[in-house]
Amino acid sequence: MNEQQRKQSNQIKQVDPSDIKSAPDSNLERIKNIDSDELIGKYFQATYEPPNLKKAKKRRREDVEVHYDFSIPEEMQNVGNGKKFLIRTYGCQMNEHDTEVMAGLLTDMGYESTDDTNEADVILLNTCAIRENAENKVFGEIGHLKPLKLEKPDLIVGVCGCMSQEESVVNRILEKHPFIDMIFGTHNIHRLPGLLKEAMFSKEMVLEVWSKEGDIIENLPKVRKGKIKGWVNIMYGCDKFCTYCIVPYTRGKERSRMPEDIIQEVRQLAASGYKEITLLGQNVNAYGKDLEIEYGLGDLMEEISKIDIPRVRFTTSHPRDFDDRLIEVLSKGGNLLDHIHLPVQSGSSDVLRVMARRYTREEYLRLVDKIRTAMPNATLTTDIIVGFPNETDEQFEDTMTLMAEVGFEAAYTYIYSPREGTPAARWEDNIPMEVKKERLQRLNALVNEQSAAAMKKYEGQIVKVLVEGESKKNPDVLSGYTERNKLVNFRAPKSVVGKIIEVKITKAKTWSLDGELVKKVVEVV
Repeated sequence: MNEQQRKQSNQIKQVDPSDIKSAPDSNLERIKNIDSDELIGKYFQATYEPPNLKKAKKRRREDVEVHYDFSIPEEMQNVGNGKKFLIRTYGCQMNEHDTEVMAGLLTDMGYESTDDTNEADVILLNTCAIRENAENKVFGEIGHLKPLKLEKPDLIVGVCGCMSQEESVVNRILEKHPFIDMIFGTHNIHRLPGLLKEAMFSKEMVLEVWSKEGDIIENLPKVRKGKIKGWVNIMYGCDKFCTYCIVPYTRGKERSRMPEDIIQEVRQLAASGYKEITLLGQNVNAYGKDLEIEYGLGDLMEEISKIDIPRVRFTTSHPRDFDDRLIEVLSKGGNLLDHIHLPVQSGSSDVLRVMARRYTREEYLRLVDKIRTAMPNATLTTDIIVGFPNETDEQFEDTMTLMAEVGFEAAYTYIYSPREGTPAARWEDNIPMEVKKERLQRLNALVNEQSAAAMKKYEGQIVKVLVEGESKKNPDVLSGYTERNKLVNFRAPKSVVGKIIEVKITKAKTWSLDGELVKKVVEVV
């Protein structure tokens, strides 16, 4: 970062009402009358500091405050009247959930949602840093937005999410995409109203990225997608520091929400008619370890099992923290589903050690055995990286044999790509791309074979499907998911959308099932 960029990134410019970008309207005229110095003091601080590996690894347990008093500042409550926003989301379910919060904040400011970039007055790119491909997509979208920004100077364009927490990304935007109006990180989403106000006034880019984690803000508004399935964040951050993973730097240390706040949110979703919730965390199994009470994910799941909501899932698990208490609770069944996503990343103990995964192949297999003993019908899926630095042919074969031994019914597979700021990025990426692609091809062939075999077993069976809506490929066909997360397509009246119904499977494919509605449809509870 050069000196000019450092100065820009370490200060928030004073607001001058003459800097206003938009033509005056009643809302903006009202904002101009607010004491600018007071507003800046309330909402802003010099906060950009690039991720620091050494500082991050020396994290100490700090008190995290929980706030229940959030509200949209009065001067921003109607600023979006007659205007529209668009949020493009990249990456994981956590990003999807963050988008729901930002949509809630913008809606409370008077904005309406749109899918048309030409209609939008505010466009936010909620980014993902975990894969190089996701990063490339974001910069491609930034390039596409430049002509629109030139055509509509009043348009506010912002970049947020995990990429914003990376020094190299911020530098690249500062140097090559100065038309971006604001950049903010994962820890200060609740400050969006103030950031948006600053972007309206300032002639320069507004930059606020906290390297240090923020507190937990409990009563943020949300605009959820649909009324069938809902995300419930139970914790933030990760303390594992796998050598290939940028998440501990972009999401910060582990911070758990209080159990009563989570349970209240689940009850509200149940009362609103939601049929399924997914508990979210970067390392969801570590839930509660930072609390001052003896309370873990198993305890939380047991309480949630008593709430009248048909389906409860959780993601993403880390094998190191998947304990016996959780297995005991899940084995009781009920609304706690036994589809478990359990990322392994490699089948080689040597590669796992270099990845800093903190378990061996043998320990992973023992965990799988515990789960299968308690839940014989459990469906297991996983994540796998191929081509990690120095991975030998023999070590890759260990992954193949583990895949077959466990019998995963699906897997997200990736070619290793270094993420700047992680320990592995300093190592030589010495596996040729053609070797990586060949290994991925072989692995995917096995994944497809095992998925097809698992699907074949469903032919002729009657399964319970939560109907989500029209199929993406055919509006005359409905689709939904079984308890074990299998996609089912079938023909039925639109009146069954949002219900859990019985469908007889007529044909199995590699990644989905075709079925027919069981006669005398009655919603299954």
